[in-house]
Amino acid sequence: MTDLIIVGAGTAGLTAAIYGIRAGKSVLILEAKTYGGQIVNTPDIENYPGLAHISGFDYATALYEQATGLGAKFRNERVLSVEDKGKTKVVHTRRHEYECKAVILATGAKNRQLGLDREEELVGKGISYCATCDGSFFKGQTVAVNGGGNTALEDAAYLAEICKKVYLIHSRDQFRGDAADVEKLREKENVEFVLNASVSGLIGEGHLAGIVVKDKLTGNTRELPVSGLFVAIGQEPDNQAFSSLVRLDPSGYIQAGEDCLTGTPGIYTAGDCRTKKVRQLTTAAADGAVAALAACADM
Repeated sequence: MTDLIIVGAGTAGLTAAIYGIRAGKSVLILEAKTYGGQIVNTPDIENYPGLAHISGFDYATALYEQATGLGAKFRNERVLSVEDKGKTKVVHTRRHEYECKAVILATGAKNRQLGLDREEELVGKGISYCATCDGSFFKGQTVAVNGGGNTALEDAAYLAEICKKVYLIHSRDQFRGDAADVEKLREKENVEFVLNASVSGLIGEGHLAGIVVKDKLTGNTRELPVSGLFVAIGQEPDNQAFSSLVRLDPSGYIQAGEDCLTGTPGIYTAGDCRTKKVRQLTTAAADGAVAALAACADM
């Protein structure tokens, strides 16, 4: 019997582990891949309070070592399901069954990719999925944003303030985001709309040097010389295994507020996998603390 099982070893999960251990509880972290989550691919973190510069890998490693150093147990196992037995829960993986008093779901969310050849290879080398995280590295340079929702519009507006030129590429002729934000972008001289188009190829060895854009109406292609490509076509949570345990919104995120309560006693959630507007390291860490303290108080 373990007091607290945490599903996911990103910032939210590892922070929850630290708070759980410090509350005097036994903690087991189950992670399908490796610790750290998406942040391990970020070359330099500049927006985390108190850490002016740190690589995503070093940050994640420090967080992991802090949690395990305090006594949290870590196992590389994918969680297949969680069984609610009232006062106890049973967490099922491919190899084991673990009984516990409470579960924190911190499965995170993954960025939707374009599905292009060499896309993963160039992540952190010109390709990014977070303008607020990585935009400062491209100050004074030419970049592109791919997407048509509010996130893409916000990314383009942010980058237009620090970059020489911003191409905004969208697969349709109308944006899904707020019309007011679209008009503000139209007024910026260094923003060029590339509509009815998609990114069909990546140029550059070792680092992104340009992209190939295909016109969806004519089939014609052209090359845009950019040093950065910010992909903003949404995220995908990985919560389907828990759909009978907690409520999911239409996009698959766990429905929970800032208190990180799911509505199912003994089941909590934290980080990017829950319904929220801002998904940053700071909010993930905050969720981890809130969820762990709530779980420990209810035991």
